[in-house]
Amino acid sequence: MPVIFIDMWQGRTSAQKSQLAMGITAEFVKIGIPRNQVHIIFKDNDKSNWAIGGKLASEKQ
Repeated sequence: MPVIFIDMWQGRTSAQKSQLAMGITAEFVKIGIPRNQVHIIFKDNDKSNWAIGGKLASEKQ
């Protein structure tokens, strides 16, 4: 049973997450994994909790 963790910035809608989950699941189904065994966990992160190159993403211009 694959478990896929997706960390991303906040702001995506439930419809966008659903579309992404369907697409990812479809790819696993293509390689023989039963659809009901694909688990996807979304973690929405505030940009102030994410740094790139030593700068918080919330500070990037």
